[in-house]
Amino acid sequence: MTTPLAQAARDAWLYLLPLMEVAAARERTRAAGAPLNHLVHLRALASARDRFVTTPNNDTLYSNAHLDLGAGPADLCLPEVGARYQSVALMDAYSNNFAVLGTRTLGASGGRFALIGPTDAAPTDRPFVRSPTPHVWLLARTAVYGPEDLIAACAAQSGIVLEAPRIADAPRTPSVTRSADWSDYFAGAASLMALDPPPVTDLALLRRVAALDLAHFDASRFDADERNAIQAGVAEAQSMVLQGGGSGYSLVKGWAYPSADLGVFGQNYVFRARIAVSALAALPPVEAMYLRAIGDGHGGCFDGQRRYRLRFAPGALPPAQSFWSLTLYDATPDGQFFFADNALDRYSIGDRTPGLAYEPDGSLELLCGADPGESRRANWLPSSGAPFALFLRAYGPSADLLEGRYRLPAIDAV
Repeated sequence: MTTPLAQAARDAWLYLLPLMEVAAARERTRAAGAPLNHLVHLRALASARDRFVTTPNNDTLYSNAHLDLGAGPADLCLPEVGARYQSVALMDAYSNNFAVLGTRTLGASGGRFALIGPTDAAPTDRPFVRSPTPHVWLLARTAVYGPEDLIAACAAQSGIVLEAPRIADAPRTPSVTRSADWSDYFAGAASLMALDPPPVTDLALLRRVAALDLAHFDASRFDADERNAIQAGVAEAQSMVLQGGGSGYSLVKGWAYPSADLGVFGQNYVFRARIAVSALAALPPVEAMYLRAIGDGHGGCFDGQRRYRLRFAPGALPPAQSFWSLTLYDATPDGQFFFADNALDRYSIGDRTPGLAYEPDGSLELLCGADPGESRRANWLPSSGAPFALFLRAYGPSADLLEGRYRLPAIDAV
């Protein structure tokens, strides 16, 4: 029987995982040479060599910054982008998107905004966005509409300008990972919670795990039986994170549809923890709909040695106001996803892919996995031969997709 202390350890481990993952992303960015409060524009689409975040897209240029608003407010300017998709996601230290600024929410004209911390006074001279935590992860996405569009996309990306206080020699935050021993994990999390206190709306959970005394965590005060109970609870939490489906998804025709609280998780802590591992920094569905196909192999993956088919009937392509794409990823043993290395350097395929071949009746058939032969490669999304996962993204999804009236067709093995 699970003891109350084991339950507390399980719930606390899951609750704290996004805080740990965001802090790890922040430290990776700093280790790569980008200080806090500094915006970095990545000038090429992500490839199989890029592993700065799990489940990256191959649709947009990324711009990345980790902010410490404890040093003072920041100014953010967004450009006029016309018909181009652009978004700037602002995430708190617990991985919640507290604002997404861009073409969906602002229109095409951009604007200038102040980013302020939890206790900062509101400015009176311009619009502002208040963060729930001092640390903020800014992740911007600028759409690229084909190879010939890259220069123009980079110009639109350069229009995103961040002005923030310079922070010299900021102390490093704990670099403990989810694979750490429970004593190190909870001690590291205690340090992070001191920097970015949880919101009042999480008080019910924090009271349930009070036996751990996370704010003053001291592993030495637990006896042998208590330590075993904590270890058992953590092991259960780790297993829950790697499970597919469950809380936060519904399964229809082999596709997992996320619940509306993706990216703004509220009290859905299990779902939030799973996303922190498999799709950290995911946008809310209203901004971009992420749909995962559940395969016929271990962990819901597909066999990289086989070929699979996704066929859209005439007039039944994914309804997206901006664009849609299907992306193939290699799956790692710890539940993360990165682009599959392949000879074509093709990681996604969708409505912007040059040379797609439609059937005479207007239907579209996409092939994924093993090589289908020269005559079918225009519509082929290659695997590396290893087990792979498939995700479909719809940027600016229509109400039919968001509300479940449109469903993707099932994927068939060829």
